[in-house]
Amino acid sequence: MTPPTAEAIARAAGSAVTSERAVPGGDICQAMRVGLADGRALFVKHRAGGPAGMFRSEAEGLRWLGQPGALRVPGVVAVGDDWLALEWITAGPSGAGTDEALGRGLARIHRAGAPAFGADWPGFIGPLAVPNDPRDDWPTFLGECRLMPLGRAAGLRAGAMRDLERVVARLPGLTGPAEPPARLHGDLWSGNRMTDASGAPVLVDPAAMGGHREVDLAVMRLFGGFGDRVFAAYDEEYPLAPGWRERVDLNQIIPLLVHAALFGGGYVSRVGDVLRGLA
Repeated sequence: MTPPTAEAIARAAGSAVTSERAVPGGDICQAMRVGLADGRALFVKHRAGGPAGMFRSEAEGLRWLGQPGALRVPGVVAVGDDWLALEWITAGPSGAGTDEALGRGLARIHRAGAPAFGADWPGFIGPLAVPNDPRDDWPTFLGECRLMPLGRAAGLRAGAMRDLERVVARLPGLTGPAEPPARLHGDLWSGNRMTDASGAPVLVDPAAMGGHREVDLAVMRLFGGFGDRVFAAYDEEYPLAPGWRERVDLNQIIPLLVHAALFGGGYVSRVGDVLRGLA
């Protein structure tokens, strides 16, 4: 992967580059810390030949999640075809109020809402392109723009695809009471949450969209890493509708399909088990 040139970063940031060093950037991209002559530091992630629109999608999602001012997100400095420059956030340890702040802040972001289910920027979950075309109701968006495309991307076998089609047909009766579209992070596992030097929670790497808020919470429960106080504080701020526990498996299908598409193996089997239980 070829990182953006210092000249390109300097032009976008309006300040000369004085230092660069590689830093961890996850499985999808490489990253570096870039120092600027004006004293700022940037986190620059890059992926040569990345899918068109992937970095724009992340930039738009970060800006959108930051609008309510409920939780910190990295400020977007510049976005290119193959790279994204964000403000550098120095990580720090969690404090006594970190989980409380995360739960309440996430609830407030969800409450900020969205114009529709979907978004007006390209849809991506990691490197996987998914439709973001807005829909008027959640079951339609979930089936047409997430479950069926991701099922095809995961290469599910015929039996599992039939089960997925049955689940999609039943979604109006499975997704619970209708709610207005929430402002979702869209990929909120513990690796996409950090803590800054003050102990405040920070959201990173979104797959943001208007959707059902139970999806963010189900993803958080899928892989662990979030304390009980996060969920309790969320519920105090914005209680979930009755029956949410029975919908957790349904709301975890999106990330399971993403992992099946990217990593295969046991995730494919787990998707099949969940679909058989719901079909």
